[in-house]
Amino acid sequence: MSVISMKNLLETGVHFGHQTRKWNPKMAPYVFTARNGIHIIDLQKTVQKAKEAYDALKKLTSEGKKVLFVGTKKQARGAIEREALRSSMFFINNRWPGGLLTNWNTVKKSIARLKKLEAMEADNSFEKEVKTKKKS
Repeated sequence: MSVISMKNLLETGVHFGHQTRKWNPKMAPYVFTARNGIHIIDLQKTVQKAKEAYDALKKLTSEGKKVLFVGTKKQARGAIEREALRSSMFFINNRWPGGLLTNWNTVKKSIARLKKLEAMEADNSFEKEVKTKKKS
């Protein structure tokens, strides 16, 4: 049994790509043709790559590794959240924080600062810190 069928992809309109003038040449192997200024995606290759992705994710999760589900488009938000929660994984279904993967050290410092501020607020040392800074 296949994970995704070509019929299902065709019915959901997955084969419609971007406008021919707005494309990345690295996508050329996955473009079947162009019609009316729109690229038509090769669904055979899509099914093949989806199966490869499925197998890789299945292997990772069987090893106990975590997966980050990402889908920020309005139509995908509910499904992303539902499936991530169902599988006890992480998800981002709203705005993607810039630099989350490529600038992790800076993001990590911001998270540490936020945790420090939250702890200060919880034990009321936040007010003392603000008053001390105002006096200086």
